[in-house]
Amino acid sequence: MDFAWKLSIALLLGLGASAASAQSNAPTAAYPARAVRLIVPFPPGGATDVIARLVGQKLAEAWSQPVVIDNRAGATGAIGSELVARAAPDGYTLLMGTASTHSVAPAVNARLPYNNLTDYVPVSLVATFPNMLVVHPSVPAKSVPEFIALLKANPGKYNFASSGPGSSIHLAGELFKLMSGTAMTHIPYKGSAPALNDLLAGQIHCIFDNMTTVWPHVQTGRLRALGVAGRERSPVAPDVPAIAETLPGFEANSWVGLFAPAGTARDIVQKISSEARRGVATRDVAQRLRDLGAAGVGSAPEEFAGFVKKDTARWRDVVEKARIVLE
Repeated sequence: MDFAWKLSIALLLGLGASAASAQSNAPTAAYPARAVRLIVPFPPGGATDVIARLVGQKLAEAWSQPVVIDNRAGATGAIGSELVARAAPDGYTLLMGTASTHSVAPAVNARLPYNNLTDYVPVSLVATFPNMLVVHPSVPAKSVPEFIALLKANPGKYNFASSGPGSSIHLAGELFKLMSGTAMTHIPYKGSAPALNDLLAGQIHCIFDNMTTVWPHVQTGRLRALGVAGRERSPVAPDVPAIAETLPGFEANSWVGLFAPAGTARDIVQKISSEARRGVATRDVAQRLRDLGAAGVGSAPEEFAGFVKKDTARWRDVVEKARIVLE
């Protein structure tokens, strides 16, 4: 009886451990069991929104669960970013973060309602794309050297727009001013779309906007491209010089990437990252990104975390040297 009793206890303990193990793995194995919300912290129609919808569609196809795109614009992306930072870390609320929300704004704004390095788990760097310096056709300059000469001859006369104070578009302009020794007036907007509308109407002189946004207007002749802000020329626009050809070292790339709230289980993060990377690598998404002037990346969580830290440090250096202070 004593042996039978001990055997029964051992069997019960073994079953209990197996059940506990199965229960601990169940959330990940079943993930996602319902719709996933992907927050885009900018208005519909911009580059971040377009890329989020491409990735969201691939995730939905892989999981057989809806991925709902939720645009929460405002405060240069801070409203939507804070929402995700405060969300439950269960994998059902994700963020399509950007260079503006997760490296530039933290470098320039100490009062952000979130910490870009501690409030999130980086999931995957989705894509990178250079900003492009474009001017309204009324601006007489036809090249970057001509534009620099024009600005130096008319200090303060010309302006540049941005999607908001502390955005990547804003700091690209500040970096240009710093490296070229010129002066322009910064005109901030509540998003890239209204800024672009005023540029097209001739109320603004130039913008250092995402290539995905401005390139179609260059092709129609409504804007003139002077230079791309990557290290090299873009294969989408090989005839447009890199600004670095005139200002060596100039680089102001934009990027988009997936983030989850801090505390999200590692295996869930890995699952999201794997599917996102697979989706970015598909032929149709890769081609669509190239058409937009973007380059698909699809990095592992650890790689993306290192990338964000490095990019934040780089822009902090620019902010310090340019003495940029947000009011």
